[in-house]
Parts: sequence; structure tokens; C-alpha cells
Amino acid sequence: MLVQVLKSKILRAETTDARIDYEGSLAIDEDLMDKVGMLCYEKILVGNINNGERFETYAIPAPRGSKTFSIRGAAAHLGNPGDLLVIMSFAMVDDAEAKNFKPRTITLAEGNSKIIKSQNAIL
Repeated sequence: MLVQVLKSKILRAETTDARIDYEGSLAIDEDLMDKVGMLCYEKILVGNINNGERFETYAIPAPRGSKTFSIRGAAAHLGNPGDLLVIMSFAMVDDAEAKNFKPRTITLAEGNSKIIKSQNAIL
């Protein structure tokens, strides 16, 4: 049997901009994607801490070190610059592996200035 588990999570990512006139996606600083093992074009679930909105989209890399979290396309209606996001990706694993599976997670400080907490992330 396969079960879906949390694979990657970026917590308290501050939205840097929202661009409606763009093909839909969420642009994420590529350095931070690497730290949690998030892949380009990977499906993600995004929760907006400020307004409670949740949406699915896909991750695309923003320039390394930019601290960018840019909501794009129709999803840009669901967030504003400064909103805090929880960004999650998931994996299908067999139930035996799921029992010991550990997601890679990071929590960001205000302004995406630094990582203040990590679990299993590549730092």
C-alpha cells in the first residue's frame, strides 16, 4: 500500500510580490528549494497564514539568494506582499517506509532573512 506523506515544508515564508499577469506558479528562492528538496515544477500546497486561503500550484525557482516568494497567476488573488505562507510538497511512499519517513522542513525569520529552525534540511 502507498501513503502520501509530507516531503518538504517551508514555514513562515514572507510573500515578496503577487503578479496576476503571469503564468501561474509560486517562485521560490532556489537555495531554499534545495534545502528542503523541493523540485522545479513540483506540485505544492500553499497555505496563507494571514487570510486562511489555501491553493495548489507548482514551484519554480527564483534567483538564488533572492529570498523571493512570488505568487503568480490566478493565485495572486489569494495573497499580498508581506503575507506569511506555509509551502508543502508531498511524496507517495510504501507504508513501511512511511513509518520512519522524515520530511525536510525550514522555518524562516521575518523578511525571509534567515532560517531560524530546520529539521532534516540540507543546510
